[in-house]
Amino acid sequence: MVRGFDVSDDRRPADSDDTLVLLFLCCHPALSPTAQVALTLRAVGGLGTAEIARAFLVSEATMTKRIGRAKQAIKASGAAFAPPAAAERDARLAAVLHVLYLVFTEGYAPTSGPDLHRVELSAEAIRLTRLVHRLLPDDGEAAGLLALMLLTDARRPARTGPCGELVPMAEQDRSRWDHAMIEEGIALITEALTRGTPGPYRLQAAIAAVHDEAPAYAETDWPQIMLLYERLLRLVDNPIIALNHAVAVAMAVGPRAGLRLLDDLAADERLRADHRVPAVRAHLLELLGEKAAAREFYLRAARQTTSLPTQRYLYARAAALSAD
Repeated sequence: MVRGFDVSDDRRPADSDDTLVLLFLCCHPALSPTAQVALTLRAVGGLGTAEIARAFLVSEATMTKRIGRAKQAIKASGAAFAPPAAAERDARLAAVLHVLYLVFTEGYAPTSGPDLHRVELSAEAIRLTRLVHRLLPDDGEAAGLLALMLLTDARRPARTGPCGELVPMAEQDRSRWDHAMIEEGIALITEALTRGTPGPYRLQAAIAAVHDEAPAYAETDWPQIMLLYERLLRLVDNPIIALNHAVAVAMAVGPRAGLRLLDDLAADERLRADHRVPAVRAHLLELLGEKAAAREFYLRAARQTTSLPTQRYLYARAAALSAD
């Protein structure tokens, strides 16, 4: 059992410093990187097992076993509930940043349920990332992650319509974006990019900055975004990043180029049940004027998602094509 904290009860400490201690504790070296992330999402982020499983693109049963084994490993380690030493802290930082990234993502775009946002999760992720950045002000990736969160969350007010519906970026009223958050995020990433070779969070923040700096969707610098995604893909093997790259290629080069990349991604088992693949295909087919095929893929995507606002949006897109 962890001295001073029972990780099995999934309580979240109220004090911010205690929360940060728990965050680093869940990233104990006795755990595998996957187990570190899963346990932290459960103990600190408060996510359900099904949500964590979808974040990892594995079954709920598999994730239940991983979390159980992680809790037992933490108990067996006898680790104290105390801030880690500097060397330990640096060794665990990559896992901590990945955890915070996943918590933010689940808050900004929940994998399931009736809500378009879970503001408490994204706000908690931003708060904790500020703590990490304050602790390690010279770490470029911690700064990059904070910038990414701010630049993304700044769009949230315009992402929801008057009835709670999803509004895609192309249709958002950019005057509703939080421009103070954008300014802070751009300042962070501009400074962080000067510190050596940028890692994944700095590159993703740079992509978000390009989106946020465009005065209108039609004026987005898609060639720059495409190149940033290509650089990012050389660092990480992530199917969602590859999917986003396909969108950027479609916007920079043309929809058919994006569809060819989607065909290449079809064999990736990690994306087999992900609604975003048919949703992207539907969007690109719609851009090509192939409305009947686009409608079918919007319907397929709607049936695959477990997010009700996303499902309603996809059904609405399919219905609009039927009306056309």
